[in-house]
Amino acid sequence: MKKKVIAAGHICLDITPVFPEMKAESLDQVLSPGKLLQMDRADVHTGGAVANTGLAMKKLGADVRLAGKIGKDAFGELILNILKKYDAQEGMTVSEGESTSYSVILAVPGIDRIFLHNPGANDSFCADDIQDELLKDAALFHFGYPPLMRSMYQNDGQELVKLLQKVKRAGTAVSLDMAAVDPGSEPGRADWKTILEKTLPFVDFFVPSAEELCYMLDRERFYQWQERARGGDVTQILDPEEDIRPLAEMCMDMGCQILLIKCGAPGMYFKTADSRHLEPLCSSLEMDPALWGGREIFERSYIPERILSGTGAGDTSIAAFLTAVLKGCGPEECLHLAAAAGASCVAEYDALSGIGTLRELEEKINRGWKKI
Repeated sequence: MKKKVIAAGHICLDITPVFPEMKAESLDQVLSPGKLLQMDRADVHTGGAVANTGLAMKKLGADVRLAGKIGKDAFGELILNILKKYDAQEGMTVSEGESTSYSVILAVPGIDRIFLHNPGANDSFCADDIQDELLKDAALFHFGYPPLMRSMYQNDGQELVKLLQKVKRAGTAVSLDMAAVDPGSEPGRADWKTILEKTLPFVDFFVPSAEELCYMLDRERFYQWQERARGGDVTQILDPEEDIRPLAEMCMDMGCQILLIKCGAPGMYFKTADSRHLEPLCSSLEMDPALWGGREIFERSYIPERILSGTGAGDTSIAAFLTAVLKGCGPEECLHLAAAAGASCVAEYDALSGIGTLRELEEKINRGWKKI
């Protein structure tokens, strides 16, 4: 694969304490004040879109350069040492006086994950951190998690728009992923609808999760989903036609070209602009506009061999999708591979151990891997 990819944005250290074998229906069955819970080992890996999606694309066979920002501290050294194993450390900016971002991930069996997160140096990441030389000859620029990067959502996304405009001027296609936000936090109070209205005209592949997107575009609908879920996994109660399609239409109206909405365990919703609007993108990435134009598909997930953690499953799904696009696959095959990567990812605690090459995923699918 000759097309160069830049995976930029949020990077952190993920620390996942491994819970003993159990299955809880509510968090208070496991965690309560004063309780001592005997734990297994802690799983420590890189996290965030730069590491999860970027390194996954590298494992899948893409030519990837990483671009993220860390602090000059112990966690930063850990990240650099991990990236060195993939020969991918050179794109990191090490910032004096800033802390390295980290997440403590509580993956209680039977309960959706809980994240304790410090954004660290990601908050000061800006357009100038992407050098013009890095963009030279790049076919795709994947940017992830602006809700966890203060400079990207302040002033209605002014810095994010500046960054994406810079990338588009270089003739590079843009992929944008989002992240969940705490409604009571600073990013949770940002005007995300306005931010997306300003940024989506510069985005070719928009790949958010259903919950992220709904919170940003339709807050009333988001709280209705939560009421319907009654404290459970929201994605299990969603209907693609009634719940997802209205959000997709809003994205397309804002200028989105190709939309892939991650809907958790059930699957992914895919929608594209018509072939005429896709022609410039298809020309630059050697895609067939007749195959890609005017499509709408709900791709069901494959049944995983086991489920240990959902950490990075969405990121690795996007990695497989984008890698398959660059390889020249059609939309159906890209979606199959995205679903396969996600199902492979959840079989391990980290984002990368469960996935192999694109060919290995293809072989597993061809052997008759069953879907949900």
